[in-house]
Amino acid sequence: MKILATRLLFFCALTPVVFNAHGQEFAGSQSFQEKLVQAIEVASQGQLEILGIKETPLGNIYEVELNTGELLYSDESGDYLFAGDMYQTTGAGLMNLSSGTRQIRTLERVAKIPEEEMIIYSPEVEVQATITVFTDVDCTYCRALHRDMEDLLARGIQIRYLAYPRGGEAAGSYDKMISVWCSDDRHKSLTQAKNGQNLPERECDTPIMTHYDLGNAIGISGTPALIFPDGRVIPGYMEVERLVAMLNIE
Repeated sequence: MKILATRLLFFCALTPVVFNAHGQEFAGSQSFQEKLVQAIEVASQGQLEILGIKETPLGNIYEVELNTGELLYSDESGDYLFAGDMYQTTGAGLMNLSSGTRQIRTLERVAKIPEEEMIIYSPEVEVQATITVFTDVDCTYCRALHRDMEDLLARGIQIRYLAYPRGGEAAGSYDKMISVWCSDDRHKSLTQAKNGQNLPERECDTPIMTHYDLGNAIGISGTPALIFPDGRVIPGYMEVERLVAMLNIE
């Protein structure tokens, strides 16, 4: 983050200025917007893109969202940027003002994945909450979560699995997950794989690396990783009762 911020300070001196081509409505003056577009998008030759610029509770500070998932903050001149989260002090403690942007973006990205690409376990009772889980079949805590499936479904929690072989194509679980996603019965094959059973090798076009890249884009580095309905990313396994409480299910 420090390296990125330093590079951006250097890029601010570059010319010429060009306008952003993505059509977003950004906060701040036109000259301010132009300076950030030049410093970030043009200077990085399109590797970095600005997804949004918006005002913060600090009148002279703006939040700058990048396509990498990073949030930067700029003074109103656009001459200086810094990386990190912005917090507000409240009577109950610190409130992270940066998390809201990340949650919205996470939900937007997950919503682009068609449900037919997922492995979904739906309760027979009324759905109280849906969580999306990035999973790896060889992950110990992913297996623990899967063993809780019957209890989770009984509580009205729908589970939507996305593939996240830790290490990508180099992961030992990668071929296993291909066999799961190519199976005629994904639910059965996923359970078998998580129980350590050997599956027949299968090959087909799968969304596994698309899911993996999505996980990386939203900052996932391990499994299981749970995406809550409000866009919060919750890393790791948690017991059913705690999960129910966090979802505010009665």
